[in-house]
Amino acid sequence: MGPIDDAQSFVERARALPLQELAAAFLVTIERLGFQHFACLAHVDPLHPPPGAVVIHNYPHDWVAEYGERRLHQIDPVLIHAERTLLPFHWNSPEFLAQITTPQQEILAEAARRGLSRGYTIPIHLPWTPGALRASCSVVPASESIDPSSYFALQLMAMHLYDAACRKNEPPIERLQKSLSLRERQCLELVAEGKSDWAIGQILRISEHTVHRYIESAKRRLGVATRVQAIICALQGRQISLGDVIRADRPIKAVRD
Repeated sequence: MGPIDDAQSFVERARALPLQELAAAFLVTIERLGFQHFACLAHVDPLHPPPGAVVIHNYPHDWVAEYGERRLHQIDPVLIHAERTLLPFHWNSPEFLAQITTPQQEILAEAARRGLSRGYTIPIHLPWTPGALRASCSVVPASESIDPSSYFALQLMAMHLYDAACRKNEPPIERLQKSLSLRERQCLELVAEGKSDWAIGQILRISEHTVHRYIESAKRRLGVATRVQAIICALQGRQISLGDVIRADRPIKAVRD
């Protein structure tokens, strides 16, 4: 069972889980992928979150207490950077480190002393939750040897976890979602497998440019800004399933574009 299969299993099981079990299932899955700590939360004081704010983590209690008492969420470089970018980032990346101040460097050093280092953060920008608090999901690896595909699987899981947690105490809302075409669904499913536009074109026997066009069209239909958001939105609308992804070794029936 690979990282994408783990992500799919989590997404399928998480739909009916209460919040506490949802967080536990997420932790079990990321531990299987090689991570030991996570924090999926709105950018608020974790000790005194406002009503409706999602704060789910397994960070050390002493660090969370100190973090909240000193109101470090206001200057935390990880949270600030997550609000400025759509792209996931590593805490040791030159682009991230180049922007932080001396007090922010001290926050990272203090976190590292608590075992929170070499982290990876996924900014969460969900266009289907207007007015939502700014948020992100960070994970800390248990070792330096992590399968690169595990990071992609984490993106799928993190946004699903945060979105599901936001909705646990809300009445069910029927999302109006435009239907994707068959080609759009195929392209999104293959993107979720980590395949490039060129590789998808080879599998579907269409050009790389056409693949890009289908993916952009799918994003517009779903009202999202990124490919990962499109995958999550299509998964939750049950328009695609990672378990049914077309693979290169399976015959592709001719589809009229």
